[in-house]
Amino acid sequence: MTRRLAQVAKKVGVSEATVSRVLNGKPGVSESTRQAVLTALDVLGYERPTQLRGERARLVGLVLPELQNPIFPAFAEVIGGALAQQGLTPVLCTQTKGGVSEADYVELLLQQQVSGVVFAGGLFAQMDAPHGHYQQLADRKVPVVLINASIEHLDFPCVACDDAVAVEQAWRHLVSLGHRRIGLVLGPPDHVPSRRKLAAARALAEAAGEALPEECVERAMFSLEGGQAAASRLLERGVTGIVCASDPLALGAVRAARRRGLDVPRDVSVVGYDDSAFMNCTEPPLTTVRQPIEAMGRAAVELLSAQIGGGVVPPGELLFEPELVVRGSTAQVPRRP
Repeated sequence: MTRRLAQVAKKVGVSEATVSRVLNGKPGVSESTRQAVLTALDVLGYERPTQLRGERARLVGLVLPELQNPIFPAFAEVIGGALAQQGLTPVLCTQTKGGVSEADYVELLLQQQVSGVVFAGGLFAQMDAPHGHYQQLADRKVPVVLINASIEHLDFPCVACDDAVAVEQAWRHLVSLGHRRIGLVLGPPDHVPSRRKLAAARALAEAAGEALPEECVERAMFSLEGGQAAASRLLERGVTGIVCASDPLALGAVRAARRRGLDVPRDVSVVGYDDSAFMNCTEPPLTTVRQPIEAMGRAAVELLSAQIGGGVVPPGELLFEPELVVRGSTAQVPRRP
């Protein structure tokens, strides 16, 4: 019982005495705190006291495209914790190859009469993907928040990291180290954040009086293997610095360089994006552009909670500033004999 009190108190951010008052039906606790404690019980897998089992926690769908990329579990942890503090229970929906589709998950969430849905990555970020299930949510007036891309014809609020600033930070860092032949490894052509990153890189090259060569831009699926294949093609064309649209892509680029007998960062510099878990533990530690996951996740929950409460949330994007984290995968451009 003491362990349960401690875990629930930590999850909600209240004292163990407050948790005890809720579990024993004592007065002196606000309704929002009471709901947060009950939700934390559900999330942590504890049974509610008998007298409280008739209350059903409010559910919120948390839809992720995958869990292999550590950035998505990081978002899930922040968003799940923030939802619990609001008295909302997250329902994690993760896509797997050949498994339940995003549209199927939306149908299931609608059947459960969820209070809202947060999408952190997914088909909404791909311009050419089917978006009918998002329209279905809009038609039902279900509160929705998107992370890192918006849908033009729908007025869902969006929380995003500024892709243009992220590329500018990575690009200027490599230029300051003497790199002039810089390549990009991006997601698919219809991937909205990748399109923004490409536009930013072209603008930077143009500002320097140059054009970004098409041969310095490669597309890949968001995986280590995709990054390796794309980076291999760039290395064949003589790039000395590579800016990647995710950390797994960057790790693939490091592997591609090593397979060619090149050293990172002595021969090739690599910059990732996200600063996901353990990027300071790779060899070499990865220079990357950090998304402010904590601030973005909490902002998404605040936007969703406001909608659930009947408030008016202005459409459009809340842009968050990224931060360049310099580690060991970037160095001065190699001197040519």
